[in-house]
Amino acid sequence: MSRTSFTKALNDALDIGLERFPEMFLIGEDIGEMGGDFAVTRDLWAKYGADRVRDTPLSEAAIVGTCVGAAVVGMRPVAEIMFADFLGECYDQIVNNAAKLHYMFDGQFTAPLVIRTACGGGFGGGPHHSQSVEGWFLNVPGIVIVAPSNPADAKGLLLASIESDDPVLFLEHKALYRARGEVPEGHFTTPLGTAVVAREGTDITVVATMRMVAMALAAAEELEAEGISVEVVDLRTIRPYDADTVLRSVAKTGRAVVANEAPRIGGLGAELSARIHEECFSDLAAPVGRVDALDAPIPFSVPLEHEILPQPAHVTAAIRTTLEAVR
Repeated sequence: MSRTSFTKALNDALDIGLERFPEMFLIGEDIGEMGGDFAVTRDLWAKYGADRVRDTPLSEAAIVGTCVGAAVVGMRPVAEIMFADFLGECYDQIVNNAAKLHYMFDGQFTAPLVIRTACGGGFGGGPHHSQSVEGWFLNVPGIVIVAPSNPADAKGLLLASIESDDPVLFLEHKALYRARGEVPEGHFTTPLGTAVVAREGTDITVVATMRMVAMALAAAEELEAEGISVEVVDLRTIRPYDADTVLRSVAKTGRAVVANEAPRIGGLGAELSARIHEECFSDLAAPVGRVDALDAPIPFSVPLEHEILPQPAHVTAAIRTTLEAVR
C-alpha cells in the first residue's frame, strides 16, 4: 500500500493496462506529450510512444467512433473525453453502436472499450463544463457506468473496466482528482457492479456516489456525536448498480437518504428512491430522503453554483429530516 492521489491512481492503472495488454491504446485530446488536461496520462506518451498514446483533433465523435471500430477488431481502446459535458457530441456512437454490439451480433462481436471523462461541478466551470451526466445514460442497456469515490477504487475499477468486454463509461469527478488515500501497489481489480458499505450504521442508510460519498461520511461523523448511527453505501458502479447491497442496508436501518450531484428529475436519485420504496416498503419507517442539485443550469458564479449544487450541510439536513419523519 502507498498513499497516493486519485489522479496518480488512474495513471498507474493506465500504465499497468498498457503493459499487460499490447492491444490496448489511449486516445483523446491533449493526452500525449501534454499528459491530459488533468494530468491523468502524464508520462505515458514518453514511455509507450505516439502509437499507443494518441492525440486527436477536437472531435469527440471521431474519438469514440474510432474506439468502437478498434474494439470490434480486437483492440482495447481507452478514450479520454476531456469534459463529460461533451459526451453529447458522441452520444450516438456510445448508445447506438458500442452499447448494442454484443446484442446485435449475438456475442460474435463485443466492444471492450473504456470512455474516461471528467464530470461534476464546484469550480466555476459554467454550464458546459460542470454537469453530472450519468442520467443521460442510465436507461441505455449494454453500457456499464462506473463512478469511483476514492483513489483505491479509482485504480481497481479502472483496471477492471479495461479488462471488461463491455463498453464502460468511467466517470471521474473533478473534485476528487487531488484526493489522497491508501492504494495497493501493482495490479488489482475492484469488481464492477459491486457496492461497498463505506461505514457501518444502524439508524439510517445514505446511498451515495463520487464526491457525495465524502459528504455522507462527514455527515455520519458529525451525527455520531449526537448518538445517530449512519450507514454509508458507496455505489461505485451506477449501471448496473448493486441493488442487493442497497436494499439489505435499508432493510436493516429502516430509513434511507439518496445523495448524488445531478439534478433531481430523471436521475439516479429517482431510480434508487423508486427501487427502495418498491422493494423495502414494509421495512421503511419514513419516505426516502433525497439530496441532489437544483433543476437549473450550473452558472459560472461560484457563489451561485454553491447554491445550486448539493453541499455537506444538505446531507446532514436530509438525514435529520428523514429520521424525524414518519410514514
